[in-house]
Amino acid sequence: MANESTRLSARDWALAALKAIADGGLAAVAVEPLARTLGVTKGSFYAHYRNRDELIEAALDEWVRGHGEGALTEFAAIADPARRLRELLATVVQSVRPLAPSVHLSLLGDRNDPRVRDAIRQVNRARLALLADTYEQLGLPPDRAAGRARIAYAAILGLLHLAQTEEESPNSAALSDEVAAVFLPI
Repeated sequence: MANESTRLSARDWALAALKAIADGGLAAVAVEPLARTLGVTKGSFYAHYRNRDELIEAALDEWVRGHGEGALTEFAAIADPARRLRELLATVVQSVRPLAPSVHLSLLGDRNDPRVRDAIRQVNRARLALLADTYEQLGLPPDRAAGRARIAYAAILGLLHLAQTEEESPNSAALSDEVAAVFLPI
């Protein structure tokens, strides 16, 4: 096991921590259980991180990178705002899985932790900015675009919340059409 630290990267640990956060919040991030899940000893952890707090910070950074501004560049590059919004909403609807844990929703339980609050704000800010810009490009004045963005984003988070307790998946194509009908200006 001398080379186990070379088999697992710091990112592997951060991704495992994110899965633990999705399943049980920050309290679920513990080195020994994560090492068991990853099939390594604690020594692998200490090859990458000094302590649990560093791992949590790395996991939150990974989540922000994967769900914030950087993750939205593909959608921001779509020139047609109606197509951009339709594809963004369809992607969200298709990613919602019944009983699937959500990092975002789990983090809300730890929102008093300043690191968590900052990560959530970064992701929320990036998502709301993209939505608001899209609505402005669709012709809404800035104040209405910002309001529509907040409502659309709240609906997205609501879909994630519902999926946490549902056992069956809704028809994602039909739901995508409904979401587009509600949130795309005619």
